[in-house]
This record gives sequence, C-alpha cells and structure tokens, in this order.
Amino acid sequence: MLGAHPAVTAALRARAVGLVLLVPLVLAGCSDAAQEPGSRAGDVTADAAGQEAAPDAAAADGSRVAGPQRPAPPPERGCYDLDLDAALAATDDSPTRPCASPHTARTFLVGRLDRAVDGHLLAVDSDRVRSQVATQCPAALPGFLGGGEDGWRLSVLRAVWFTPTLPEADAGASWFRCDVVAPDGRGGLLPLAGRLEGVLATVTGRDRWGLCATGAPDDRDARRVACAEQHSWRAVSVVELAGTGAAGEDYPGEQAARERGQEPCEQVGRDRATDSLQFTWGYEWPSAEQWAAGQRFGRCWLPVT
Repeated sequence: MLGAHPAVTAALRARAVGLVLLVPLVLAGCSDAAQEPGSRAGDVTADAAGQEAAPDAAAADGSRVAGPQRPAPPPERGCYDLDLDAALAATDDSPTRPCASPHTARTFLVGRLDRAVDGHLLAVDSDRVRSQVATQCPAALPGFLGGGEDGWRLSVLRAVWFTPTLPEADAGASWFRCDVVAPDGRGGLLPLAGRLEGVLATVTGRDRWGLCATGAPDDRDARRVACAEQHSWRAVSVVELAGTGAAGEDYPGEQAARERGQEPCEQVGRDRATDSLQFTWGYEWPSAEQWAAGQRFGRCWLPVT
C-alpha cells in the first residue's frame, strides 16, 4: 500500500512480496516415521559432540564385532561459497573456506538435534526434527547479528539451515548447522565480507545490510537490494501482526493484515517527513503463505530523498 497526505490522492494496493527467507527442510525420498527402521530404545547412545555411536554387535560365536565407524564430527563454524540453490537445500557437503576469502554463507550456530522421543529415535527428516531446526536457526539469528528482533527483519540477512544426509543420520549424526546469507534480489547471494556478529547494532551495518528497494513496494519491477546498493525506497519499521488472527496464530486475512498497518505506517511517514501535510509512505503485509512460513509482521517503507 502506498499512501500520501495529501500529495497522493489514490492509494495503490501493494502486492505481498516474499521477503523472508524461511525455507522448510525437504529431503527427497524421506519418511516422516517417528522411528528409524529397526531402531529401539537403548539401541544408540549419544556422545558429547552430538553424534550417536552404534554399539558393537554380537557375532554368532558370541564374540563382539565392531559396529559402524563413528560418524564424522559436526561441522565447525566457518564460511562457504554457496549459490542460492545450494543455500536452500536441506543438506550441504561444500568444503569450508577461510572467512577472509570470498564467500556467500557464514555459519553462526552449530547445534544438536533432539531426536529422542519416548525412547525412540526420530528420523532426521521427520516433521518434528525439521520444525526444530526451522525454529532454532531463525530464532538465533537476531542475537548473532545484533540490532534486536527488528534488526534482521529490516535487513537482507537471512538464516538458512542444514542437517545430515539420511546415510549420515543413519550412522549417528545428529547435528544441525545455521548459516547467514544475503539474497541479492537477482536470484543469487551477495558476497559476505567483514564482521557480521553484531553488525546490525551499528548504523554503518544497518546502512550496508538494510533492506532497500529500487522502487516502491507495489512496483512489480522493483528489486529488493541491500541498502549499500543504489535504491529509492527503504524498509524503516515493522508492524507486528502476531495475535491478530481469530485463533491468535491464524492468518488474520488479507484485509485485516492490510488494514493493521495503515495507521502506523502513515504515522512513520508523517514523523519523518519535512512537511507533515505532504508525504508518501508504503506498507507491505504478508500473504497467507508467508504467514505460514513464519512471517507474522508487515513492513513500513519510505522513499529515499
């Protein structure tokens, strides 16, 4: 929605644009069964590194036969040179590289999957495990980047995540990896350089990695870019929409989501305008699909003068 008072007399309805990079983990040929085939309570033990080591098996003569080799350790926090497709994949076997060299992804968290439920070991591609990672990685990103919850919402920096492959999980791997990436608005990823930890807590960092656009929110030809690039609009504030649905977390509907941001975004435009009687502002709200993916907020946009 674009608004003006009274410079623009006709309000333009903004299309809901996918800005939040929240990607569900999907593995081809996966099962959502609550138990790995043949697994039982007590079949595996967990070590401190988040890997599960299979016990030795008993041979027919009663001797012990060495079980499978302990899986490779979980990944370390490092940097990677990924394209967008690789960043959106469920698994990644790319080699790490020094963060001083060109890269497009940087690991900010490595954690352990909680796969044990009621004595059973959940499959790494089960809904519960995938939901765990899809929740923990985005939740940890604001603390890494700084700038509070709204910091990353008003930036191009996004979280992506990876889990072990099915064979790796069968061998006992139970880690997950969270990386930060920056979509470039052209179907690729921006190179990451410099310190990212706490970057959005600084004005310089926000001016570099802030969410900007080459046109107004309703311009179909506009691209979302980092504010370090040439731009004409900038996302300046967030409108919270969580809790506005009929059941609290239900999508409130397009009309309700659209109406919720009109007053606060107009007020932001008025407060930042040099002329309180003549200013332009924009509002962008999530679609039902974006809401289901976790975007429970809208954004206020202002033209850059």
